[in-house]
Amino acid sequence: MKTTYDCIPCFIRQALDAARLTTSDENIHEQVLRGVLAAASKMNLNQSPPMMGQYIHQLIRELSGIHDPYKNIKDRFNRFALELYPDLKQRIQTSSDSVDTAIRMAVAGNIIDFGVNAEINRSIIFDTIEQAMSTQWFGDIDILRDSIDSAKNILYLGDNCGEIVFDRLLIEQLPVDKVTFVVRGAPIINDATMVDARETGMTELVNVIDNGSNIPGTVLEKCSKKFRECFSDADLIIAKGQGNYETLSSCEKNIFFLLQAKCPVISGHMGCEQGSFIVKRSC
Repeated sequence: MKTTYDCIPCFIRQALDAARLTTSDENIHEQVLRGVLAAASKMNLNQSPPMMGQYIHQLIRELSGIHDPYKNIKDRFNRFALELYPDLKQRIQTSSDSVDTAIRMAVAGNIIDFGVNAEINRSIIFDTIEQAMSTQWFGDIDILRDSIDSAKNILYLGDNCGEIVFDRLLIEQLPVDKVTFVVRGAPIINDATMVDARETGMTELVNVIDNGSNIPGTVLEKCSKKFRECFSDADLIIAKGQGNYETLSSCEKNIFFLLQAKCPVISGHMGCEQGSFIVKRSC
């Protein structure tokens, strides 16, 4: 997905939110904004939006000297999601359709995205879970079921901390011996890394690898050779979140995107209303 004009204001908002989260130093806030404005004026709009996301957060790390500005937030939401895990798992196990319920849980986890909304709290997460349980899907959930049943090699592209626990709930309903879960290669926004996979029990459930990149999405040419080989070998790819959709929506693979349309650009691109819960196949 290419960067649109509507993405530019979001870059500025995300940069200021992240800078304020990292430091109270207004001089750094100004330097971040000026740097992002200058970069946005020159960026190649044929690139996907996560390329600018990478630049924004590299700039903030350089100016602040803080390697992982979202570390406390990531830890807090991992702990919160793990607190919810037993009740959510029981809800899946006692439902009339455990796979459908688990997919809904996984999509609900998309709400924990500090790149889109810096004001996420527990109340919003609870409301999103309940909304996901009753909403009408946009997309291809029945085709996803069939693909899961026939797949021999499933690559599951993770997204954010906290959300990774919601992913675990879905993966537990899949043939786990066929699943490889993917995290980012280094910290970026509140995206999950290998540390988070260990802390949330994902490494005890399935094979976990990182993609060798700190872009908040999956730009294949920027990923490691090992990840690209796994990507090529997979006959089913489940991709979570907006960043993975923005970077892989034109990829000619059997990819299913699980996300909530949180911005008008994505909803327009998908042909659905903003806020829709999406299970959409790429090809």
